[in-house]
Amino acid sequence: METLFLDGNSLTIEDFITVTRGHRKVGLTEESKSAVLKARALVDRFVKEHRVSYGITTGFGKFCDVIIDDDETEALQRNLITSHCCGVGEPFPEDIVRGIILLRVNALAKGYSGIRLETLESLIGMLNENVIPYVPEKGSLGASGDLAPLSHVALTLIGEGEAYYEGKLMSGAEAMNKAGVPIITLSSKEGLALNNGTQVMTSVGCHTVYDSYNLIRQANGIGMLSFEALTGITDAYYEGTHRIRNQAGQVACAKNCLELVDGSGNTTTQGELRVQDAYSLRCLPQIHGASLDCLNYVWSIVEREINAVTDNPIIFVDDERVISGGNFHGQPMAITFDFLKVGLAELANVSERRLERMVNPALSNGLPAFLTEKGGVNSGFMIVQYSAASLVSENKVLAHPASVDSIPSSANQEDHVSMGTIAARQAREIMENVRKVLAMELLTACQALDLRGNKGLGKGTQVFYDHTRRVVNRLEQDRIMYTDINKVEELITSNDLIRALDDLSINL
Repeated sequence: METLFLDGNSLTIEDFITVTRGHRKVGLTEESKSAVLKARALVDRFVKEHRVSYGITTGFGKFCDVIIDDDETEALQRNLITSHCCGVGEPFPEDIVRGIILLRVNALAKGYSGIRLETLESLIGMLNENVIPYVPEKGSLGASGDLAPLSHVALTLIGEGEAYYEGKLMSGAEAMNKAGVPIITLSSKEGLALNNGTQVMTSVGCHTVYDSYNLIRQANGIGMLSFEALTGITDAYYEGTHRIRNQAGQVACAKNCLELVDGSGNTTTQGELRVQDAYSLRCLPQIHGASLDCLNYVWSIVEREINAVTDNPIIFVDDERVISGGNFHGQPMAITFDFLKVGLAELANVSERRLERMVNPALSNGLPAFLTEKGGVNSGFMIVQYSAASLVSENKVLAHPASVDSIPSSANQEDHVSMGTIAARQAREIMENVRKVLAMELLTACQALDLRGNKGLGKGTQVFYDHTRRVVNRLEQDRIMYTDINKVEELITSNDLIRALDDLSINL
């Protein structure tokens, strides 16, 4: 895979994933190198002239009025990083940390941060040589950016803290030395250029929205497999009905769902067995479509942010100005990721309702209770629904907006914060719960079809059934269920189903 050259303006989410998960190498464009050098020259001039500029010749936060002597600038930047490494909890996974580094490099490449080119190149070296700083998940308020977790990244750059290299956790200095990446002694402004920004919340959210697109495509296929298991009525998916609603996501989902069940012998028409279906079947395009519109919106906001300057202060070379503003504030991302949480949670809400219809004999249109032929001795899929309901309920708690909360910090200098990183982490957790619920629905739908008598699946739903049956057999009598659920979740995570749909040109 060819090197991705960063200019701070044209990074896409797809390119982002090729670097964070595909280990694509990155570099800087010549234009970016020039912009970085010009901004740095202005910083050096301001230091030499003793101009009062936040974070360059002053302290930070509430200490913004404390002037720093020339001989203390290196100590100021180092202390900024070490004192801010207050993260707690489990470390972020490798792809998230690689994403943090990539996004920080892309922001610095725009030439508004005043960092030295050699410092930026060492950061790129960490990414290309896969030096992964140990970055705890918790501890960010989302303004002034992601101070604590970004400081943990910078800690490795200066040869401190801990990092993973070749799969082993070691000191930051050892990891850098083994990888052959130069350790940096920070100069004026550089500490703040490294730890002030929204790159942690954005990396988490960027991975989540990318994975969510793959998940909603599979949610449509799984939902339509349940639709067939429950002899769903296809009239409700008539194109005209959705076109006159004027909602793009709904129209796209309805079209996709009809493609998935094309050729099925299990679906019915209006009045054939009953006049209409319950909402979880009849309104699938409206429900999934709203979540698709949510994902499209989030995608657009995230792609803006991954090419944004989120520093403070910002260096405007042409105007010879250093502006202390608030681009580090995570509110645009916090609200966006809270919206993503709701859009994702609804996919699990309706999935669990379809699952319940299949296991409940009062709702399943003739299927045996809990999808077992020997009920009483066997419990069948009874507790599968319990587990799904538990995750759906947990998602409702996680979907409460993080962005409506704020706690003042830095002696009330920072009197409103975004909690955007909490929102991003919660969105990721919800997405993982949704994936588990969909795995349970897929497992249940296959069992329901086997018990009802499969009259021939649609060209898309056949993919879901066949792939599932390759990893999990039909349930004849009670067995340990969590292993089956885990196997189907692994199938969904692998995106094998997505690739199979692409081969059939069934796209959302």
